[in-house]
Amino acid sequence: MLRACILYMVRVIHDAVWGNWLLALFLGAGICFTIRLRGFQARSVRGWWGETAGALLKGKEGARGQLSTVCTALAATVGTGNIAGVATALAAGGPGAVFWMWAAAFLGMATAYAETYLGLCFRRKRADGSYLCGPFLYLEEGLGSRVPGGVYALFCVLASLGMGSMVQANSISESAGCAFSLPAFGVGTVVTALVMAVIFGGIRRISDLAARLVPFSAGLYMALCLTVILGYYDRVPAVFGEILSGAFRPESAAGGVLGYGMKQAVRFGVARGVFSNEAGLGSLAVLHGSAGEDASPRQQGLWAVFEVFFDTIVSCTLTALAVLCVSGGGSGLYAGSGMDGSAMVTACFAHCFGRIGGWLTAVSMCLFAFATIIAWFYLGQQAVCYLTGDGRWFRAACLFYGALYLCAVFFGCMARMELVWQLSDIFNGLMAAPNLLGLLILSGKVKRPFEKEMR
Repeated sequence: MLRACILYMVRVIHDAVWGNWLLALFLGAGICFTIRLRGFQARSVRGWWGETAGALLKGKEGARGQLSTVCTALAATVGTGNIAGVATALAAGGPGAVFWMWAAAFLGMATAYAETYLGLCFRRKRADGSYLCGPFLYLEEGLGSRVPGGVYALFCVLASLGMGSMVQANSISESAGCAFSLPAFGVGTVVTALVMAVIFGGIRRISDLAARLVPFSAGLYMALCLTVILGYYDRVPAVFGEILSGAFRPESAAGGVLGYGMKQAVRFGVARGVFSNEAGLGSLAVLHGSAGEDASPRQQGLWAVFEVFFDTIVSCTLTALAVLCVSGGGSGLYAGSGMDGSAMVTACFAHCFGRIGGWLTAVSMCLFAFATIIAWFYLGQQAVCYLTGDGRWFRAACLFYGALYLCAVFFGCMARMELVWQLSDIFNGLMAAPNLLGLLILSGKVKRPFEKEMR
């Protein structure tokens, strides 16, 4: 009875936070910056690609120097949202949710540029020589008040305990249980111990591990997805048709209001798109603050654009196509099986590759999630630093936060999937609201990345 009451209350709060107002705020900020920056994410693909991934592929020295920062940012974004988040969106909103993930990503590329640009403009050097960077600073200094920065920092800490730890740990536990039949308590104990061994090593240990985990896990997972899609290539056109038709198909409409089916697709597509690429949350601004002293706001902003593109347009699309192709489309999403999230994706790969496919998917999920856990600890720690300052209370606060974070990791391994996801969505929404409002107010301070090209 108590559990049912808690789930009901959480669901009510979730629906209130992720109401039309927040979706309008996300899309409004994306549209605002897309217009202000003259649609550079579409008009100047060669420009931002050439200065980020293109430069890295060509072996340019400046791009190689960015690898550690980029991998840390990707570790926070390329995680369970690309696997479990996509499957959850498909189960709740149908194939049409994928279209709205694309839309959220396209607009989010402009938002990510703006927040990262402002973050680098307002970052502050700490006493130990490292940088404090993020929305808390540009909200404080840009708006002339510490209150909005403090509100954001508080919600950032809560979000790190939700999306950064509980959700990721839950996906590790679920994947390990589904693929290897490991008990949740044992998985939680091992994962918590491993996280503890990494996070207290500081940003250098976190970034070094991210630089090793992200390329390997992303490459392994993308190879699996592409193999599955090529094996069902004949179903790909029909799947794209379902995605496009499902995005604009109102299953019930009254008084000019969008139909329930379309609202579900929009809501879960945008929510999971944001969960995946984090554009609008301000987390990318925090992570890129660790870049070197010579890092420019423009360059870091362009890397943020690439990260959103890779995270959602590439990685999430591969997951969606693989699941929809194997299951036979929206009507065959393992209806009645009770599977959701990572279990659904694991079942898809196990169907194609047998037990080995399930194992490989579980390994990819665990690596993604672990990298995200350690990256989000750094995010939360930066927020704690802003709230307490560099004084005598900072060390004590960091130790307390670290202990709380480890407890959240262990709890995430043991908790129910529905409760974990909804708590995470609530924290994300509360974190995003002050950041998006601040971005809109400070939009005039964001300069176009390709001024000459846009004239």
